[in-house]
Amino acid sequence: MTSRTVTLLDVARAAGVSKSTVSDALQGSGRVAEATRDRVRAVAEELGYRPNSAARRLRRASTGAVGLHLPATATRLDYYMNLAFGAVERAQEDGLDMVLLAPSGAAGGRIASRVDGLLVIDPEPGDSAVPGLLDAGVPVVTGERYLGPATGPSGAVVCDNAASLTALLDHVTERGARRPALLAPSGSSAWATALRATAGSWGRAHGVAVTLRTVPFAATPAEAEAATRDLLAADPAVDAVICAPDGSAPGVLRAAAALGRKVGAISARGASSTSEAIGASEARGASSASEARGGSSRNGGSDASGRNGEGGRSEEGGPGSPGGTGAATGPAGAGLLVASCVDGTATRGAEPPVTAVDLHPTAYGRACAELLCDILADRAAPDTVRRHSWSLETRASTGSPG
Repeated sequence: MTSRTVTLLDVARAAGVSKSTVSDALQGSGRVAEATRDRVRAVAEELGYRPNSAARRLRRASTGAVGLHLPATATRLDYYMNLAFGAVERAQEDGLDMVLLAPSGAAGGRIASRVDGLLVIDPEPGDSAVPGLLDAGVPVVTGERYLGPATGPSGAVVCDNAASLTALLDHVTERGARRPALLAPSGSSAWATALRATAGSWGRAHGVAVTLRTVPFAATPAEAEAATRDLLAADPAVDAVICAPDGSAPGVLRAAAALGRKVGAISARGASSTSEAIGASEARGASSASEARGGSSRNGGSDASGRNGEGGRSEEGGPGSPGGTGAATGPAGAGLLVASCVDGTATRGAEPPVTAVDLHPTAYGRACAELLCDILADRAAPDTVRRHSWSLETRASTGSPG
């Protein structure tokens, strides 16, 4: 039935039931046996039945719109813009408009009167707007889990962020790195928390000190450059820098160039130089240990809030002072591998192009909107959690072909 719109009556005839039974089965209402409900939904899917969105809104007194809440920093990050485009596109397929909510949020009751459901992306427990959104009285789907104390969402779409960072650390190690470092995001979102925890657990499992520097969640290239300069000056043995924030990789490359570090595969000369630098660094490690626990420069990578006491220190006993100045920067020409936890325009267009984790943000936005649409249409149960895939894109910054 592709030449005209498929109706409820068409579905009823094909399924061998009444029109009212079809309506009840598709809406999840009435007393319809589970087997009948499943058969009706299968027939509707096969025929390509789509509910009349205008009639559905009248019956349910709905608004025909869903809301989208993004982190306050989202407007300057490619990742969130691409995610938003995907969410809008998918919502429109179910006849729903997408309303972009102000970062400050609004009272839950007012929001509930304007939308049928909400998407809340990367909810931060410290974001004062999130509890009201989760308690707005409409279905809520989060992009990543919410780790705060408020009411849980109706559903979530999550990535395995521990696995993606593990893949990056494994990759740079396979490429010759012996002293990797992570510019980790501050805050307590699920993404930030997973990355910081994974750096520690991976280091313990491999007997490798992963140097951890905390930078703002949406660190600018300038902030990443300052943090990398400070990191490499304090610990010239570092031979791989993985930056987490979207768009910050060019800053890491600028810092490497300024310090005479060659970005790409670690050559035999570079590995030898790095070994010498490790010996020199460890020789002075005892005198710098207390400094390594006390760094507080924001541009050097500290969390301005001092959350979890992580700001600016070397994790897993890595040597070097976060605020150190005057330390040797390592021999010119020593290799440095650079990678990013988020792929985008900045990593693909850098020179050299930067190895990165592609989180497929447009598809992720679609997946979040699809789950919300499915919950609103009773195609998915509340508390549904779906997984979203990522891929590792290896490029010249780690000695891999672009």
